[in-house]
Amino acid sequence: MSRIYLLLFFSFVSCTVSAETDVWLLVDTKARKIEVKKGEQTIETLDAIAIGRGGAGVKKHRGDNITPFGEYKIGWVGEKSNFRRFFGLTYPSSADAEQALHKGLIDQPTFDRIVSAQQSKQIPPQNTPLGGQIGIHGLGRGDLRVHQTFDWTHGCIALTNPQIDHLSQLVETGTVVKIK
Repeated sequence: MSRIYLLLFFSFVSCTVSAETDVWLLVDTKARKIEVKKGEQTIETLDAIAIGRGGAGVKKHRGDNITPFGEYKIGWVGEKSNFRRFFGLTYPSSADAEQALHKGLIDQPTFDRIVSAQQSKQIPPQNTPLGGQIGIHGLGRGDLRVHQTFDWTHGCIALTNPQIDHLSQLVETGTVVKIK
């Protein structure tokens, strides 16, 4: 019985946003780069990122292909992603939910679920009208020429495979990601 309890406990812990670190990421969607920061100092820069086909800004709904502005954390890491690695962000945030509620894009129960998840340091619901599954990922088997030519994601931030491999050595679950 205790073995099952431990297994369930560790499964639960691996899904929570847990680690706090002084390394954080600043995603500059205009300059198309990610700055890896320690405090206010930039320790590395990853250039030539791709963002959503719809640009960057405030997401209006699932499928709008917009990379959301805001502050998030890495909520989970998918090592076996079709995009090589996937650092899932804690999108939508309470701030996203508040804007959406005021605009009538989500209802009160959806707002409450998002806020509750953030307050308890859990991954917010990923199936809201605002969308979900926003993250930072590699190309996987994608075409590097496409990546270098235009923004191609559904709202995520894309890096080359070597860049995402390198980034995986610098960040972890709980790392703050600010997208501007």
